[in-house]
Amino acid sequence: MRMSEINRDTAETSIRLNLNLDGKGESSIDTGCGFLDHMLTLFARHGRFDLVISCQGDTQVDYHHTVEDIGIVLGSAFSKALSDMRGICRYGDIILPMDETLMLCAVDISGRDYLGFQVQFPCEKVGDFDTELVKEFFLGFVRKAQLTLHLQQMAGENTHHSIEAMFKAFGRAMAKAVKIDEAYRDEIPSTKGVL
Repeated sequence: MRMSEINRDTAETSIRLNLNLDGKGESSIDTGCGFLDHMLTLFARHGRFDLVISCQGDTQVDYHHTVEDIGIVLGSAFSKALSDMRGICRYGDIILPMDETLMLCAVDISGRDYLGFQVQFPCEKVGDFDTELVKEFFLGFVRKAQLTLHLQQMAGENTHHSIEAMFKAFGRAMAKAVKIDEAYRDEIPSTKGVL
């Protein structure tokens, strides 16, 4: 089974994370930020990843450190669970509709970190969550997972729906990228022979 466990403690956050890439979409998320909990639950469900996250963070300041550090730890967990990436499909993409929102998400597990983030939020907050932190989460993730991720909002003016569609699309695109391609089970999906 492709699984990983990451424990990370800093002066700002203490995070415990368990990931199973070949799960059923079951999750238990407690980050101290209700909106982030909801988004990560959607990510796990739509990617069919089993995911357990517990975070104690300095949320009395704001959610920045919690959101960024969870992105870092989740990216690290994917990298560890994928090991040398042998047999994976490598690429995943989806155009996901959600009511008035249309979100494009494309992933390349390339060994190179890049975030293309073409999303604009009409509102600065969803409840007590600063929408600018969404990009910080994905930056932390791609840096540690060493992958290329493009997110592009193609339609939509509802900030909550845009972020929700983004996390659903992210889960589904990642599920495609990490899926084992049976025809190439013992191969690294690169002409270089390494990712």
